[in-house]
Amino acid sequence: MVPKTGSTSGFPVAFTTAAALVTQLMEARDERRLLKMQRELQAVKLLIVDELGYVPLSPTGAELLFETVSQRYERGSTIITSNLPFEDWTSVLGSERLTGALLDRLTHHVTILAMNGDSYRLKQSTSRRRTTLRAEQNQASPETVNPDTGEITTII
Repeated sequence: MVPKTGSTSGFPVAFTTAAALVTQLMEARDERRLLKMQRELQAVKLLIVDELGYVPLSPTGAELLFETVSQRYERGSTIITSNLPFEDWTSVLGSERLTGALLDRLTHHVTILAMNGDSYRLKQSTSRRRTTLRAEQNQASPETVNPDTGEITTII
């Protein structure tokens, strides 16, 4: 089973997390359907692998991910997102040699987008909490301000 697929302007696209892809590849290998899955992944014009680095990969999982990227090399587009700089990928993949070979294929003919800044999810969450807190405070204790003295009166 290929990861979540769709179509963008008629081009087949698949989206998955790195951990989910590796799990699917390992299951396919165990069930003797790895070659079929690899062919399906090669047929996808764009493969998006999200969140590389959140979960360390087993040696077998890292090798299967490398094989997938290697088979797609110069045949299909691959996007990999990670919150780790390249020099830290060895901690996820477990091998300097494998990491070097993977990065060699990924960084040839590529545009690297390095995005720094605050997490938009964290910003949204913080904003929602502030809005909720303000609403609760306004409902819990309505206040009035005396325009002459500036005195704040809480109505209970």
